[in-house]
Amino acid sequence: MNSDFIKQGVERAPNRSLLYALGLTDEELNRPLIGVVSSYNEIVPGHMNLDKIADAVKAGVRAAGGTPVMFPAIAVCDGIAMGHVGMKYSLVTRDLIADSTEAMAIAHQLDGLVMIPNCDKNVPGLLMAAARLNLPTIFCSGGPMLAGHLKDGRRTCLSHMFEAVGAYHAGKLDEAGVKDYEENNCPSCGSCSGMYTANSMNCLTEAIGMALPGNGTVPAPYSARLRLAKKAGMQVMALVQRNIRPRDIMTPAAFHNAETVDMALGCSTNTMLHLPAIAHEAGVEIDLDAANRISAHTPNLCHLAPAGDTFMEDLDLAGGVSAVMKELTKKGLLDTSVMTCTGRTMAENLEGVENLNPEVIRPIENPYSSNGGIAVLKGNLAQDGCVVKQSAVAPEMMAHEGPARVFDSEEAAIEAIFGQRIRPGDVVVIRYEGPKGGPGMREMLNPTSAIVGMGLGESVALITDGRFSGATRGAAIGHVSPEAAAGGNIALVEEGDRIAIDIPNCTIELKVSDAELAERRAKWVCPEPKVKTGYLARYAKLVSSADKGAILQ
Repeated sequence: MNSDFIKQGVERAPNRSLLYALGLTDEELNRPLIGVVSSYNEIVPGHMNLDKIADAVKAGVRAAGGTPVMFPAIAVCDGIAMGHVGMKYSLVTRDLIADSTEAMAIAHQLDGLVMIPNCDKNVPGLLMAAARLNLPTIFCSGGPMLAGHLKDGRRTCLSHMFEAVGAYHAGKLDEAGVKDYEENNCPSCGSCSGMYTANSMNCLTEAIGMALPGNGTVPAPYSARLRLAKKAGMQVMALVQRNIRPRDIMTPAAFHNAETVDMALGCSTNTMLHLPAIAHEAGVEIDLDAANRISAHTPNLCHLAPAGDTFMEDLDLAGGVSAVMKELTKKGLLDTSVMTCTGRTMAENLEGVENLNPEVIRPIENPYSSNGGIAVLKGNLAQDGCVVKQSAVAPEMMAHEGPARVFDSEEAAIEAIFGQRIRPGDVVVIRYEGPKGGPGMREMLNPTSAIVGMGLGESVALITDGRFSGATRGAAIGHVSPEAAAGGNIALVEEGDRIAIDIPNCTIELKVSDAELAERRAKWVCPEPKVKTGYLARYAKLVSSADKGAILQ
């Protein structure tokens, strides 16, 4: 065992003395030491229940003959961080989480790990750590929030809340209406109830084989979540005994499966940042173009919020991620021979699984669309690519051309949108918000929700080198690469330039001649960095472009 390096022999007596100081007995020290990485805190609603999950995991570890030792991982609530400087610190925590978990696991020579994440960057950060460490590991997330209910009985969620602010500024909703959403859209603990980034990543953790069936969908308040946590604690011991490690599970075939399930579910565009970063840590390289190749033959089977009016609890009742995967196997779209954390193959895991609600999970013969939920667009405005959640775009905006309305920050764009200076047909361009330029690649949920809430969702597009919340809907195109701060052509766009977007054909074009762009480039000067000290300044110097997963180089 790894832990023998801190437990065995006279030379390790000093180490053992400190383990005894923890109150551990000889019997406990003779068992494998299992790190329980808990993301519990008291500021993130998706994490406020993780102390209970951690207790259940530890009970499972002990029941199966291991000794659990808990240590923390940080987590940011993207919803609370949204719309101000705090959002610069969201994506960057993914690498802090991976690095700190690596440090703790190796410093203390742990034999296995149970990761307990729940929210947006916490899940991919711990998956990156798992792939990097390659110790026997299983994930048990905190689970999704229940949908809210407004006073008139309508179900609601966080994306509706952000759009309500836009409706208020457009004079379509009064303060009492905003208050109704405010008090009722987030009714419980858990990751927000739509197919936003947190739930997308929790579902894909299950699809990639690193979590037990149900991990992505069993609601946070349900006792079934505690039972799942106990089983995860037991199962990590089986992984230790059989020496099944993350890189045995996170293979090229597993990542292909995850991207396929991503397309079928209609996940957040943030998965296009996280899957490449996780794969990189596992020694697997996946490029952005793979998304279009997979999307071309993967039907979109689910329209959860914000794309539709169903929620995570509905997906769970319909059979969860397993039922979606079962539908995909009907056309041979998954490699079901892959190993999973259950110690069995995907094919064995899916035996007997049924789609229990064809309204929530469309049968593969009757999908929402014949292609997947995400598209990668390329052209002279995004030579290395940009990303759109096409399953959440209104049909009339799948192809659009309009004049550019150019803003060098999110705040400037929001002021213009709420000031009713954006008109139908416009293409809002928000730049210098990329991984380096932000720095930190802020989410643009506030401007996209404002556009939808003000009734412009079917006539205005938004393009940015920043990124979007999974709660975003509409013609919102992010991750433009190269970003403005790296000299990408998005830095050269001028007010009134025509921009043509063609999502079905995966193109995005700035209608400006090459000669004119060359002339503008000769005059372009990169602005001074927005942040010059601290972690964000270091991050900006090390981070790669969005099309590479915004990994640290």
